Amino acid sequence: MKHHLLIADEISEEGRKLLSESMQVDYQPEIAADKLLSTIADYDALLVRSRAKVTEAVIRAGKKLKVIGRAGVGVDNIDVNVATECGIVVLNSPEGNTASAAEHTIALMMSLARHIPGADGSVKKGAWERKKYIGSELFNKTLAVIGMGKVGGRVVQTAQALGMKVIVYDPFITPERAADLKVQKVSLDELWPKADFITIHAPLTQETTKLINQSTLAKMKPGVKIINAARGGIIDEADLAKAIKSGQVGGAAIDVFENEPPSGSPLLELDGNIVLTPHLGASTHEAQFNVAIDLAEQIRDFLQTGIARSPVNLPSMKPEAVRELGKYIWLAEAMGTIACELSDGQASQMQVIAQGELAAKEVSPLVVAALRGLLSRRIDGVTYVNAHLVAKNHGIQVRTVKDENSDQFKEELTVIVSTESEETTLSGTILTHNQPLITSINGHPINLYPVPMMLFTSHHDQPGMVAKVAGILSQHDINISNMSLARVSVRENAVMVMGVDDPISQPILGELVKLSGIHKAHFVSLQLLGHVSC
Repeated sequence: MKHHLLIADEISEEGRKLLSESMQVDYQPEIAADKLLSTIADYDALLVRSRAKVTEAVIRAGKKLKVIGRAGVGVDNIDVNVATECGIVVLNSPEGNTASAAEHTIALMMSLARHIPGADGSVKKGAWERKKYIGSELFNKTLAVIGMGKVGGRVVQTAQALGMKVIVYDPFITPERAADLKVQKVSLDELWPKADFITIHAPLTQETTKLINQSTLAKMKPGVKIINAARGGIIDEADLAKAIKSGQVGGAAIDVFENEPPSGSPLLELDGNIVLTPHLGASTHEAQFNVAIDLAEQIRDFLQTGIARSPVNLPSMKPEAVRELGKYIWLAEAMGTIACELSDGQASQMQVIAQGELAAKEVSPLVVAALRGLLSRRIDGVTYVNAHLVAKNHGIQVRTVKDENSDQFKEELTVIVSTESEETTLSGTILTHNQPLITSINGHPINLYPVPMMLFTSHHDQPGMVAKVAGILSQHDINISNMSLARVSVRENAVMVMGVDDPISQPILGELVKLSGIHKAHFVSLQLLGHVSC
């Protein structure tokens, strides 16, 4: 009996043909959300691009689903956590559009340097304005690359071939790798004033959201040109528009936007040196063909053999094994994420300790989940499958310890992250009603039920501290949903965690650490991990 596949987005005819040879295929590239939800129960496999949203409801309704394929890199439109919980493999095609995205970046940079869009429009209107469109060479200019993943690395190679000087910012790139690539690794503070061109190839995280803003734009070399073909939201579009109008920024080429389509964006109102394209980074015939064929082959091979080249979640685990670990997978990733945000410096080691009855289970997925939580805050494209390799490439040692004894709970999980200057330790468990609980932070006992957004402070335990922090948050209209406090003894160092309903920016964190008694303040978002209560 043939497997039944639903294709819910447009893919190439070649990909559909390949899939039709081994399974029954329904091609509905414009299927509505309600129709997808009502019919998904009939299918063994689902293939999407970016249009169709594979929500928790869709996944749980897909009682026969074995695999979900995303023809592209990002899986933001798929609830990967619920798929994992249900034992459904999620596949993507991480290599198919690398060349296209890198080439589009270079094309944007060249268009910006030589005023090609404006000159083209001028000639078509009958003008001949050679002096107006005098450009600048890329040769010998300094290109700053933020993010050294696959696309960023390819952009670097092309820019070097054009004779550009390249500097890079990536918190995880080692000096040795930078030397191999013949690039200069710099901090962001060093990067801003040196760059003639800046191109972004980083994921959208708490740290990179509106990384390009009024403050950072003011630090840049006057006349700098900015390119973003990575993720919308990394640039504050209103601040960029003001900087272009003032002349601080000499121009920008933008392929991705905070909202798509970008109706209402202030960038649309500019008449100067601005190049805007409708998210075309992966829009080449070759890229579309490559990702379609790659996904088609992966879905076919997985359904026939159980083997896939680019799984995003936990392909080696049988559904029953995933169900046995349950919420510990989510908890491990959450603790890895929190440890990353609370740690200063570059991680050199991560240790995962399974205690009590948890030590008798197969805990390798928990190690992978904790690693992904640690790494994905800084590096784009980290999956459960490649997390160990990424850690190895960045010099992070990984240790697993099993201890049948547990001091407090029947099962307990501990994650320890070491940097060159400190060690961050979190412990947690899953309660009988399937609720994740963090029980200790850096040796401070706590009863913390993680929520999507949290403020962590390290401070001296003294009267009025809660009121001081709450006062700052209130001034910025940030609502507090709950609070947990951990201390070892009275009027000593303590840890406070406030659940909040709104993101907390770096300037607000700066205000908090200026309060008397506050040592550190960190905002942690677990939103990309899915819902705590799912």
